[in-house]
Amino acid sequence: MAKMPKRNKSKDNPYTLDFDEISNIYTVEFTDNKKIIHKVEISEEVYHAFDKFELEDISQIHKYRSHIEHSEVYEDSLNNRRMDKPLSLEEEVEQKLLLEDIKKAFNVLTETQKRRFKMYYYDDMNFKQIAEKESCDESSVRESIYKGIEKIQKNLK
Repeated sequence: MAKMPKRNKSKDNPYTLDFDEISNIYTVEFTDNKKIIHKVEISEEVYHAFDKFELEDISQIHKYRSHIEHSEVYEDSLNNRRMDKPLSLEEEVEQKLLLEDIKKAFNVLTETQKRRFKMYYYDDMNFKQIAEKESCDESSVRESIYKGIEKIQKNLK
């Protein structure tokens, strides 16, 4: 008999498929719960159904091994992995106070400095691009932004 190639099967599928090329007989071999080995002749259709099931089972085993995390997952461990972890009440209050302080410090800037800050930090423009847009020197844009930073730092202290 020509044995099927050894496949990595699930422990829940303890059978082996065989095909005798000479007599054209399909068999399935399995062990029962009393550890007795049985060999049963089956039709070609049943053989192919078992074979298809075995291949699908192997596919599921591979998916499980390569794509699914095997550690136990609890609510606490999932929460620790979150990208946007919730802030504690103290952290939230501190963050709001800091944002208020930054807004107050930002309001000390001139309108030109505010506009240039927005272009530099929020629109990702460089000094040269801002200077071209405002028809001025690159050095005056750089100086304006650096002086603005100094003003904000002074007001945050």
